[in-house]
Amino acid sequence: MANIDDTLPFTRDAVRRFQAPVRGSSEPVELSALARRTAEQLKEDFITPRMLSGLWRGFEFLLLVGVGALSWLILSGAADDGLVEDAGLLIAGAAVGVTALAFAHGYDLAFLRGRLTLLWRVAAGWGLAVCLVAIALFALSSDGVDGHGWLFGWYAGGAGTLCLGRILLRANIKRWARNGRMERRALIVGGGGNAEALIRSLEMQPDNDIRICGIFDDRDDRRSPPIVAGYPKLGTIPELVEFARLTRIDMLIVTLPLSAEERLLSLLKHLWVLPLDIRLSAHSAELKFRPRTYSFVGQVPLIDVFDRPLADWDGIVKRVFDVVVAAAALVVLSPVFLATALAIKLDSPGPIIFRQKRHGFNNQIVDVWKFRSLHHAMSDPDAKTIVTKDDKRVTRVGRFIRKSSIDELPQLVNVLRGELSLVGPRPHAVVAKSSRNETFVEIVDGYFGRHKVKPGITGWAQIHGWRGEIDEPEKLKKRFEHDLYYIENWSLLLDIYIVLMTPISLLRAQSAY
Repeated sequence: MANIDDTLPFTRDAVRRFQAPVRGSSEPVELSALARRTAEQLKEDFITPRMLSGLWRGFEFLLLVGVGALSWLILSGAADDGLVEDAGLLIAGAAVGVTALAFAHGYDLAFLRGRLTLLWRVAAGWGLAVCLVAIALFALSSDGVDGHGWLFGWYAGGAGTLCLGRILLRANIKRWARNGRMERRALIVGGGGNAEALIRSLEMQPDNDIRICGIFDDRDDRRSPPIVAGYPKLGTIPELVEFARLTRIDMLIVTLPLSAEERLLSLLKHLWVLPLDIRLSAHSAELKFRPRTYSFVGQVPLIDVFDRPLADWDGIVKRVFDVVVAAAALVVLSPVFLATALAIKLDSPGPIIFRQKRHGFNNQIVDVWKFRSLHHAMSDPDAKTIVTKDDKRVTRVGRFIRKSSIDELPQLVNVLRGELSLVGPRPHAVVAKSSRNETFVEIVDGYFGRHKVKPGITGWAQIHGWRGEIDEPEKLKKRFEHDLYYIENWSLLLDIYIVLMTPISLLRAQSAY
């Protein structure tokens, strides 16, 4: 087996540079009846193993704090107000306990649904945490551990509740797995013998949490059978893209041989725009890469090519940030809303709010709200004609609110509804065109890659001056590059920075009309 020490060549930049242009299309591809039925069946809610692990970790932390407080109240013999003084101790001890279990892989799915005999590790890890708390008390308190007999109750109560909780969780995990409520949903890309070998290998893994939902392949039935290892071929690669936008899928596993580099690059050029984990099957590969290149399902190796942005907890953190800030902004800016609405009503006849269909997350169509800035009779809900400098369609009030971006403020409602985010690539109209009458998908190769996260009211491109009229292809390309940078480098601190910089960037904006 050849040993390759170089970096895997299938990076996003390598895929995009590959000379096989793939233009996006806003027109949906027609799926087969079987594919459409399968997509409908997969719309049920489910929880990923990573999400379950995080939720259970938080639950056990709160559980240990609660058991500690109860033990203190019952066994310490001190006044109740002393509990406030020891609250930090309870929180620190629970945090150490959860951390110890995490280091022992106690939150891995294999452990959570493993044999009951593994529970001794839970008791041992929690015992280590209580011992560390006792040592800290001995070192820092003049009374040593005297008067802290409640620690024994904390250990016993904590160990008992942890073990009982995990017994109940283990039973539920098995039930959720049978019902399809907890899984990673995967599509196989490429059929034939390689796909069958991969499927058989996955089915043999006791810790397999992957549910194969179907196979997609461009080849005809002679080269790629309609059924592989009991799983149907649902369609072609373009149909896969449409399928992944209709239902909830976590992962694509490409089974083409790694030696077929040109074919792989061509295939990945179609697929990288989807907000999914993309993996290459490596179970029968003749090339061997660095260990960090792989992830494993049991003993089956997969090569990580693209990771889904804002997966699991990152998405939750961003959503909480969106809701809190958007709700606060609606309250604080309510006078601005009222003044703007009154000015629009007095300036020209027509509705105050203008709604326009735009592309949202994963190319879903959403109705984006704005304060109306054009004369109602000249409104352009399809954005067929871009607004330019000194455009006669813009009202007097509209000219000011567009320049200052006040017209975007109603999109805070879209944020609360979950259709937009505070920060992200700006949502463009479904049939948006440049001043040269070129559609955006004609200008930028892989344009729909910017829809891998929810669009935002503001974004990385906007605070760097890339907003307003698109009269040159280079302006859209710059926006696109900034959007991709944001998607690939997201953090909560980056969102906070962009929100804080947005008012400053508006002061130097030159191209918003």
